[in-house]
Amino acid sequence: MKRIKVKLTGPNLDVLEVSLARPEVRNAFDALTIQELTEVFISAGTDGAYAQARVLILAGEGASFCSGADIGYMESMAKFNAEENRKDADLLFAMFESARRCLIPVVVLVHGHAMGGGLGLAACADIAFAETGTQLRFSEVRLGILPAVISPFVLQKMNSTWARRWMITGELFDAEQAKQAGLFQFVGTASEIAIEKEKIVEALREAAPLAVQKTKSLLNTVGYSEPKLVRQMVTEAIAERRISAEGQEGLSAFLKKREPSWRKKRESK
Repeated sequence: MKRIKVKLTGPNLDVLEVSLARPEVRNAFDALTIQELTEVFISAGTDGAYAQARVLILAGEGASFCSGADIGYMESMAKFNAEENRKDADLLFAMFESARRCLIPVVVLVHGHAMGGGLGLAACADIAFAETGTQLRFSEVRLGILPAVISPFVLQKMNSTWARRWMITGELFDAEQAKQAGLFQFVGTASEIAIEKEKIVEALREAAPLAVQKTKSLLNTVGYSEPKLVRQMVTEAIAERRISAEGQEGLSAFLKKREPSWRKKRESK
């Protein structure tokens, strides 16, 4: 990886830590960053090198989380024709979509600054935290372009009233305002965020791995489906989990007042 750093941490190597690793440009992303992030989001929790990961933590090195698109990348886009720009935008959309549909939960830790596409990454996360004082901006309109690709992901996460204002005006806003608008679940100091992150990791270790994955998949579908389809979708989903091996084990453990197998395995390591 040239633009990001990836490592497995934790006693069971079950935490996939991903870092945007270009602090000299405030982790601005280019075509290679988009490609590398997409590959990691798709492979996390699957049969590849990151199969054992239970959660993906995305952060940025240096003073800022992500300042949006790299200047050189923007210069190259300005020279693209319409078709080349459509293909490039489609790759960017695929990155955000792969984050939202990543098999395992994605936690994003934001600090310093997050602009444009950096906010798109936070919006795609299952859980997003920000350091107090972090400065945020949908900067696209200030450059004469649109926050088009990130807009569906942002509107699915944030209060649309505030999203509309900030996207249309390009105003600077802060982490606490973004929390109130629904983008972040927690805002605090770096040490406080580290504690909250560990709480999330421990909670996920206590949960059944496949149940977490299935729940995320269900939420990614139910929330954006026609109401008439939801009834069948949710009833089939719970029926499948109740008769699955993991579901049977979890219910049996609860009824017999014992720990389920996935907790026993973890405690024995």
